[in-house]
Amino acid sequence: MVIVAFLLYLALVGTFVLAMWQIWAKAGYNGAWSLLMFIPVVNLASFFYLAFSDWPVHRMLGGPDDFR
Repeated sequence: MVIVAFLLYLALVGTFVLAMWQIWAKAGYNGAWSLLMFIPVVNLASFFYLAFSDWPVHRMLGGPDDFR
């Protein structure tokens, strides 16, 4: 029973990291930033950085200065 719970936990964590990897990559950052989600407090800081920073993909597209 413990092994099944552990495998389920690993599957959920892996899915979360994969999803965050895609979000970081689509924003124009290196997807490895998603690994910061494993570090307490740093995960919150990286989340807020992602939420409120200017994304490199916006600069590459050359659109309006403010997408908000």
